[in-house]
Amino acid sequence: QVQLVESGGGLVPAGGSLKLSCVASGSISSIAAMAWYRQAPGERREWVAYIRGGGESTNYADSVKGRFTISRDNAKDTVYLQMNPLKPEDTAVYYCAALKRTTMKYDYWGQGTQVTVSS
Repeated sequence: QVQLVESGGGLVPAGGSLKLSCVASGSISSIAAMAWYRQAPGERREWVAYIRGGGESTNYADSVKGRFTISRDNAKDTVYLQMNPLKPEDTAVYYCAALKRTTMKYDYWGQGTQVTVSS
C-alpha cells in the first residue's frame, strides 16, 4: 500500500504562484510514476502533469504547459508541482496520484489540496 499526502494549496491572486507537495509513504518501490490531477467544481477530474523515474520523463496538459513544472525529490519521496503564473481557471482541488507497477493504473490517491485563484 502507498499513502499520499498533499499540501501547499491556498488562495492566491491571478498571476501569483503556489508550490504543491505530495509526500509518499509505504511501498514506494511499487510506484512506477506519479501524477497530479485536478477537479474543479462541477467538472470531471482532469490530468495535469506526469513524472517518471528521477524526473527524466515529464509531460503536461496543454492547459498548464509552460506555466506548471512537476519535479520530484526521491530522497524525500516527494513530488512537487510549481504553478505560476496562476489563472482563475486553475481553481480546483489538486490531487496527487501514484501509478502502481503491477496494474499500471493510478491506484493510489491523496486527499487533495484546494487551490483558489482570485481574479
